[in-house]
Amino acid sequence: MKEAAASFIAKSTIKAADMEHRRKINFNIAKYNAAVPAGKQQFADNMLARERAKNAKWRAIENLDTNLEQFEKTISARGAKVIWASTAEEALNEIGKICKEKGCKTLVKSKSMVTEEIHLNHYLEKNGIESVETDLGEYIQQLDGEPPYHIVTPAMHKSKEDVAKLFAEKLGVPPGLSPEQLTLVAREKLRQKYIQAEVGVTGANFIIADTGSIAITENEGNARLSCGWPKTHIAVVGIEKMIPSINDLALFWPLLATYGTGQRVTVYNTIVSGPRQPGETDGPEEMYVILLDNGRTNLLANPKAREALYCIRCGACLNACPVYKNIGGHSYETTYSGPIGSVITPHLQNMHEYKHLSYASSLCGNCTEVCPVKINLHELLLENRHEAVVKGESTLSERLAWKAWRQSSLNRSMMNMGNGKLKNWVVNKIFKGWTTHRSELNFSEKTFNQMWKEQKGE
Repeated sequence: MKEAAASFIAKSTIKAADMEHRRKINFNIAKYNAAVPAGKQQFADNMLARERAKNAKWRAIENLDTNLEQFEKTISARGAKVIWASTAEEALNEIGKICKEKGCKTLVKSKSMVTEEIHLNHYLEKNGIESVETDLGEYIQQLDGEPPYHIVTPAMHKSKEDVAKLFAEKLGVPPGLSPEQLTLVAREKLRQKYIQAEVGVTGANFIIADTGSIAITENEGNARLSCGWPKTHIAVVGIEKMIPSINDLALFWPLLATYGTGQRVTVYNTIVSGPRQPGETDGPEEMYVILLDNGRTNLLANPKAREALYCIRCGACLNACPVYKNIGGHSYETTYSGPIGSVITPHLQNMHEYKHLSYASSLCGNCTEVCPVKINLHELLLENRHEAVVKGESTLSERLAWKAWRQSSLNRSMMNMGNGKLKNWVVNKIFKGWTTHRSELNFSEKTFNQMWKEQKGE
């Protein structure tokens, strides 16, 4: 626990003082903030749309067992093979078996946070399989040897100059190319990989119970190529991505587009209901769907934290969070960063190692305000803090300090005791934990109670 927390504090301290990083991320988030209001105009009642989306996700999660069984039965009837994976290791072993069976040497992969969660690229590389990220942002990050920086825009922290320099170093192209030229370079390189690949891997934005389908949302078309061009398609999906009906997409696709990038609807929205059927001219010969748990049932079993499973991974809470905007995505050292990552990671991994993330918040509530499915993120951060204390994940000195603070706060004579300088000394010098990474507290010379008595004589 101490190592993870210490590393987080060290990295975030450095990044928070990096003015060039702040300039880049503020520039990119400003473009997002300018686009979102236009996207919201498509909703006659934005609050009602969000409320209906939350209710749909509530129904999906409350009936997750029957929804998953219905999905499996329906998609299996169309020839897909459904694999249930309790852990990341199980999912990786199943993917490894499929790749070995297909003689896979090259695998193309569309943008997928769940495959980042199980560290699929590392596993495949270790087993001698070339895994190529085909989303432009993910491709940039893979070339640079970095994980995604953001849930939706993986290379948000890089400028066009950074990308041009990276391509010149890694791909041998001329330096100083424009964004359009860089995109064409990536396209040419990646098209060759699609031709070579025996297996394509995608995630899914939604699992649809009633039709037995997965829905994929993207802006580049690389996911369609990844699932349609290779002979074998593997979809790796977290079980929480469930929605009850295909009719719900009419609400969720515009919400995801608006809150993810500010678009009215994303460029490519694809529904996949199995491998190539008789009489069809394209699509994979085989399709596998890996339904991943990997700690999600921990959240499902928690009546207060369960609503975190409603998340549709739009990234809006990251863009709204003052902490994320200062320390960046990599400081968290987790797959899911920002407020949603701080909420779910202690449950997906373990509270002991990741409880510190729930304190990486100003509790301003901006994350809750922007969430398209109205998850009470700031309250769940507080709930995580409470749960950590209940489970004994706080130090003795921390417990004693808060006990002393509580006692003095509830005792009027203690609050009135001494002047501001004495209180400043006690809090800032004796309770040093507060000021290690914060400004010193500064008490007024007199309490409100004392000033009231002086003015009112009561």
